[in-house]
Amino acid sequence: MIDTVTNMGPRLGIAPTCTAMGLARATYYRTLRPRHGPHRRRTPSRTLSRQERQGALAILHEPRFVDRAPAEVYATLLDEGQYLCSERTMYRILAENQEVRERRDQLRHPNYHKPELLATAPNQVWSWDITKLLGPVKWTYFYLYVLLDIYSRYAAGWLLAREENSSLAKRLIEETCRKEGILPGQLIIHSDRGSPMTSKPVALMLSDLGVTKSLSRPQVSNDNPYSEAQFKTLKYRPSFPDRFGSIQDARAYCRDFFTWYNTEHRHSGIGMMTPEAVHQGRASEVTAARQQTLFAAYGHHPERFVHRPPSPPALPSAAWINPPQPKTAPQDGTGSTISLSDDLSVDPIPNDIVSSLKSVTSSRSYVAVASATEGTAQ
Repeated sequence: MIDTVTNMGPRLGIAPTCTAMGLARATYYRTLRPRHGPHRRRTPSRTLSRQERQGALAILHEPRFVDRAPAEVYATLLDEGQYLCSERTMYRILAENQEVRERRDQLRHPNYHKPELLATAPNQVWSWDITKLLGPVKWTYFYLYVLLDIYSRYAAGWLLAREENSSLAKRLIEETCRKEGILPGQLIIHSDRGSPMTSKPVALMLSDLGVTKSLSRPQVSNDNPYSEAQFKTLKYRPSFPDRFGSIQDARAYCRDFFTWYNTEHRHSGIGMMTPEAVHQGRASEVTAARQQTLFAAYGHHPERFVHRPPSPPALPSAAWINPPQPKTAPQDGTGSTISLSDDLSVDPIPNDIVSSLKSVTSSRSYVAVASATEGTAQ
């Protein structure tokens, strides 16, 4: 931005060019002629000398103090009639030598990367999880494994068992991938960090199939939203019982539920279509048929549609797990967005910038500068 004003200012005027760029003139001139050199912090007169700091570090390294916090060292030395420095200075000396850390052997949690997964068609990203279903008596459960396609919301595979282990998960994923015809490098399977999900048998099986494994961050429930929402649909149905009398009873219920969910349930996240229609590529046919019905209704009673002819709900073009956050453009004092192209500093001057500068000169107000690459005002 400074280079743009430097190149164009002599010809078009510094003030209007700075205004068009959203740059204060004082900032421009201060950048060209800095009033002071690089800032150097003066050493306070109370600072310990180099010898004193080395002596304090040597005492902190003594065997009796090596496993103690500076507060304990400070108090012990005071009881012995000795004062080296303040407790805060001890921390500074240790920090200069990269020795400020938890001295006890405690677990340190790493910084986990937030998964960002995109699906623009079926069988690109699956989400899977395991939920508990209450058994006939207290403390008995049945475990429901579900593989869900996040784009079509289609339950590609499910399994109900008495236990939660990696061998059952391995068998379910392997058989479902074979049924769907998954090719190596085609699919990403996302899950939380439960023991079956992170087990070695599942990891080796996914590697053999050419399937990429993705894991949620620990204790972050919204990293796996599609499976959580599908389990809520299961458990909030009016016919869902408080408890299942047996595993056969639970399997019969799940069989009916997943048939209804895939073939009859109109899902709000996929344009009120059934997961099976989207998964099998029939979404465009369903949308066209709905549009014909709406056109017929509009032809009979156009007065009932005030603004425009009706249209059916649209199928989203993509499904995200943790979509990237949009970058917000900087705002000037009046709320107008200033968008700059990367090559504004080269000759010749673009016509859109010239017109913007003319507008600034005449009205003395901020303007939006058109992007040279997109050709539209930002």
